[in-house]
Amino acid sequence: MALWDRIKESASQMQTQLEAKKNDLKSGAFRDASMAMCALVAAADGTVDPSERQRVAQLIATNEVLQNFPADDLRRRFEENLNKLTADFAFGKVSVLQEIGKAKKKPAEARAVIQIGIVIGGADGDFDKTEQAVVREACFALDLPPHEFDL
Repeated sequence: MALWDRIKESASQMQTQLEAKKNDLKSGAFRDASMAMCALVAAADGTVDPSERQRVAQLIATNEVLQNFPADDLRRRFEENLNKLTADFAFGKVSVLQEIGKAKKKPAEARAVIQIGIVIGGADGDFDKTEQAVVREACFALDLPPHEFDL
């Protein structure tokens, strides 16, 4: 199977798993960690062009699992995290990883945050090395083994 197909299949499987757990993913910690993860993946290469920002915002708005939360609230949280990362990536990343780490008290939520990162990263068909690296860092922030997610 080609790498492109494996990435698409993996992202699709993650989304299916997330949808199955949708009713368990309603906490504020999950919401905040998910938006921090989306921003981290979007800014993984240190820059965020307007089309990438729009694409991720669209994915957030249409993701069935995230529809437990008001779309405007999610977008605001995503933008706040993105602003931290674009202002000073290294410093912003520390803050964003701390936000992600808040979900580690509930293992199902922690895994779901990582799965959202993989879905966002693979949405364009190219879950590249920088995106994989930041999702791997998020695994450590959540005390999850990266190999569990093939990272």
